[in-house]
This record gives sequence, C-alpha cells and structure tokens, in this order.
Amino acid sequence: MTASPPRTARVVRETGETVVTCTLTLDGTGAARVSTGIGFLDHMLTALARHGRLDLDLECRGDLHVDDHHTAEDCALVLGQALDQALGERRDIRRFGHAYAPLDEALARAVVDLSGRPWPQVDLGLRREALGGLACENVVHVLNSLAIAGRLNLHVDVLRGDNDHHRAEAAFKATALALRQAVARDAGAGVPSTKGVL
Repeated sequence: MTASPPRTARVVRETGETVVTCTLTLDGTGAARVSTGIGFLDHMLTALARHGRLDLDLECRGDLHVDDHHTAEDCALVLGQALDQALGERRDIRRFGHAYAPLDEALARAVVDLSGRPWPQVDLGLRREALGGLACENVVHVLNSLAIAGRLNLHVDVLRGDNDHHRAEAAFKATALALRQAVARDAGAGVPSTKGVL
C-alpha cells in the first residue's frame, strides 16, 4: 500500500501594501510559526493551526503604519489560497465538519463544508473596538476572507460569552476543530459530491 502524497502548499502574495509568505501542511501536528506584526492575529492563527493540526509557517510584512486591515485581510487570503491548493481536487476527504469550543464563559460553534462554493456567515458579537492591535471588525474579516479564498462554506457563531478575547478565541478554536474534521482523509470516498466535483 502506497502512502498518500503530502497535502501541502506554499503561497506568496506581494502587493504595495503587504508581503505575505505561507506554507501549509494539512496532515500536520499543529506546529505553527506565525509573524504578522499584530500580536492578536498571531495568537488566533496559531490557535487555528494548533487545534486544526495544521502545520503553518506564515510571515507578513504589512503597512501597519496605515492600520491593521491590509495585513489581516492578506494573511487570511493567503492562508485560504494555501488551504485550497493543499486540498487539490478535494478527493477522498470528509468534506463536512462541525465543532463547539468553549473558553471559560464563551461558547462558539463552527460548521464547515469544503464545497468549493465560498460562503462566510460569521457572527461573533464582539463589542470592543480592538483586541491587541487587531480591530474587532477585522477579526470577523479574517474568517470571511479565509472562507472566500479557501472556497469553503463557513458558519461561525458565538453562542454566549462576556469577554471579547474569549469570544474571538473560542470562534477560532471551533473553526480549527471543524476544519480538522472536514479536511480529514476518507479513503475511497472519491469526490464527496453528487456532482462529481467540488
């Protein structure tokens, strides 16, 4: 029996606003090296990799003298592109995943479909203006951009919680756990769609 080929991708994005390099391995151990210049974004992407068992090496040099938007968006776009490339034809995968993740008083739910049709539906209910240098609107924008570039259907809801840090982190952990299920190998499943293509 031959071993399955590694599911890995490397993506580089260079614009007048950012330079992002990303290497992603789907069948990893959760090892992460993330450096974006935004501490809270590093924290969320590291949690995504760790709990999704993804090996992630992501570095960004962005125009943080402007604000955090371009860096947050471009990191998510590059990570989504790497996920899409690593999945290839999306053959012999489970396709669907769902998970709940608590963090103290906060509880988040995430549901993923690697359908090839991007649709983000994200409601985190964050109330603060920013978390550690990352605007709360950009916390949501990261998940939206990941779904669009990764060509996946992603629903994330925070069901309860008082602390915005806990709400955001629970959301990323739930997303990680759902992605981990969805990308898991399912030998012999072929393309998991009645269409025959994802």
